[in-house]
Parts: sequence; C-alpha cells; structure tokens
Amino acid sequence: MMIQPDISDRHSAPYQMPALDPKFGFEQIIGSSSVLLDALQVAARVASTDTTVMIHGETGTGKELVAKAMHMRSKRRTQPFITINCGAIPRELLESELFGYTKGSFTGAYTHKKGKVEMADGGTIFLDEIGEMPLDLQVRMLRLIQEREIEKVGSTTHIKVDVRIIAATHRNLRAMVKEETFREDLYYRLVVVPITLPPLRERSADIPLLVQHFFTKCRAKHDRPELTMPGNLITYFTRYDWPGNIRQLENAVERMVLLARTHQVTFADLPDFLHSQQSEFMNHATPVPVLPEQGMSLENLQKEIILQALRKFGGNQTRAARYLNLRRRSFGYRLEKYGVRGQAFKTMGQVAE
Repeated sequence: MMIQPDISDRHSAPYQMPALDPKFGFEQIIGSSSVLLDALQVAARVASTDTTVMIHGETGTGKELVAKAMHMRSKRRTQPFITINCGAIPRELLESELFGYTKGSFTGAYTHKKGKVEMADGGTIFLDEIGEMPLDLQVRMLRLIQEREIEKVGSTTHIKVDVRIIAATHRNLRAMVKEETFREDLYYRLVVVPITLPPLRERSADIPLLVQHFFTKCRAKHDRPELTMPGNLITYFTRYDWPGNIRQLENAVERMVLLARTHQVTFADLPDFLHSQQSEFMNHATPVPVLPEQGMSLENLQKEIILQALRKFGGNQTRAARYLNLRRRSFGYRLEKYGVRGQAFKTMGQVAE
C-alpha cells in the first residue's frame, strides 16, 4: 500500500452498498461516515423507481456522481443519462438546449435539432443547478414533469417523452420560493424525495480514504507508480475545511502527484494552503495546565475546555469536536453529560462558518 502507515488495508476500498453489483453504481462513492451513508441509503432505496429526486449539496460534494449511480441502479441503466447544467448556459440558449428547436425558428436554425430532454428519452435527465433556471423556463419544466411532454422552440406540436428527472442544486430553494424567484409548484414537484449530501468538513473521517483513492488514481494517470506518501502527512488534509469539497481535494492530490520532487511526497510538495496548517499546529501545541496545590476537578476542566471550543466556533459542534480531536458522537455524549446542550455561544475571534 502506498500511503503508510496511518491508513490501513481495511480503508483501501470504497464503501459499497449491500448486495450491489459492482458495475451498477455506488461503489464509486468513497466514504463510510454516517452522514454520507444516510444519504446513500435513501438514494439506494429510490434508485430503482421513476420518482423525481432532488439532490442538495455544496459545489463539489458529488451530486452528479450520486445521480449517475441512481441511474445505473434503475431499469433505465441501458438508456441515456443526459446532464445539463442550468447555471452554465445563457438563458437565450438554455431553452433550445433543453427542448430543441425547429428549422427556421430563429436566425441560424438551419435544421431541426433535438434538445437534451428528447435525447434522454427512455433514460434519465440530470438537471444540475436547477436553482439557476429562469422563471419562464420553470413553467415549461413543470409541464414536462406533469405531462411528460415537451414543445420545441418554434413548434406548436407536443412531443411525448419518457424520462426520469433528477435535479440538483447548492441553493436554498425553499428560501427562493419565499422570495418568488423559484416557482412553488415546481419546487414541490421536484422534492418528492430530497437527498442532502454533506460537505467534506462534516465527514472528515472520510478524508484519508479519499486521499488514498485519488493518490492511487493520479499515480496511474500520470505514470508515477514509484511515488509513495507517508501517512503522517494525512493530518494536514484532515485539519483543513475544504470549501471546494471533494473536487478541491482531488485537484490538490493531483497537483501534489505532478509536482512531487522525489519518489516520496514530502511536506514541501503539499499545496500552499495546507502549509499554513504547520504553523497553526506549532502555535497551538497541547498546553499542560499548572496543577494547583489544593487539587482540582477533572470534570470541571473538561467542561470548561468544551465550552471554550464551542465559543471559539460559534456553537458549531462539528468543528468544535474536530478541534478537540473527538468523534462527533463522543462530543455529543460529553455535551449531554455536562448539560451544555441548548446554550448560545458567541465567537471568540473566529467565524464559525
């Protein structure tokens, strides 16, 4: 195994859903944290159905990967899986990309063209960043969901389509409904089954698995089979918040593999944003309290440390637990034990999120 010695063989394989044929999906999703598995279990239960699914998660959390896995576990797996990013295409082009157009419908329309929805007939269409879809197109999307039919730009003829719809967004659609920037009727049609993918900072226990996976993948991709990485470097990955989530982590590992100066990755080969962890660790070494002559209460000391960690991160329990190197469940047990739950905390020189 290339990453030594902190990552054991039992972590070298990605999580697999029970009784899952390897070619049909979720084995490509790396991780074993409870927050991730809860989301995958919901996805697995509805994958074989035709129900509409809404996947919510920050950019880079793997929404399209989960959508593809659901498609591959459905009866539609031999049919197309078509993706369209609603936020990456200008409004004037999005309508024709989705629904197609007829010859002569606008300047430059020299032929008839199928849209993405028609191309997905019999399969699945994945509408990424649907929160960016203009309101007038949301009306047409509602018709697609309700009637399973479309109308090409420049045509008055309806075309029946058989598609399964999976949508995704990083935005708060419920808030957008209140602001009247997203149609309420479309919202409720889309969230038949909602699935929320956790950001990487909430599943830091999965980071060693992901680093190993991407390290192995990138060594093969860039023909560096001799490259190794000492396990003590993993600490710098697990202490970072990864605002770009899995996508940012994969890019960081690939850059590290490409730029490693010798046959073994060193601290100097890590991305610059991980170097800052070094000084932080050095400046925040574990203090040894001065023990008073009259004795002291260990429980009171532990409670005070927990309170200070919560204040430091504005009450964010996940970050406070990670700061104290505790599992989230263990941290929650201590909160119950010391009666800390439900208190309000103000930040002390640091923003919680």
